[in-house]
Amino acid sequence: MNYEAILYEIEDNILTITLNRPEKLNAFNFNMQNDLIDAIDKANNDDEVKAIIVTGAGRGYCAGADLSAGKDTFNMDKRSDRKGAISDNGIDWSHSGVRDGGGRVTLKMFECLKPIISACNGPAVGVGIAMRANGYQISIE
Repeated sequence: MNYEAILYEIEDNILTITLNRPEKLNAFNFNMQNDLIDAIDKANNDDEVKAIIVTGAGRGYCAGADLSAGKDTFNMDKRSDRKGAISDNGIDWSHSGVRDGGGRVTLKMFECLKPIISACNGPAVGVGIAMRANGYQISIE
């Protein structure tokens, strides 16, 4: 899979996932959510990968949710990943699109059988902090 919001590189059996939106301090968006979930699944099933490092491109780790959509950032009616989650009968709480994206990524990291190291190279806010809550953390000045 070609990723839009991350870089995926394996070297010496270590996968480095780089959050790759440096112009936005790697702010978390729908594409990054999907890229991270797919990359972690892919790595979890790849015997070549023994460990995963997650870091950010540029001067930040993750600035939290990308709020550039303004008031529509969290509007369920405007999100393509939530189609089918809302009907005339209300909200289908079992639909995967109802859970927040940061929560989905954090759970995927928790479920991964490979050790994940967060190499925090700058600001981490909101979901950026949640993604660091995986047990192994390195902060870089």
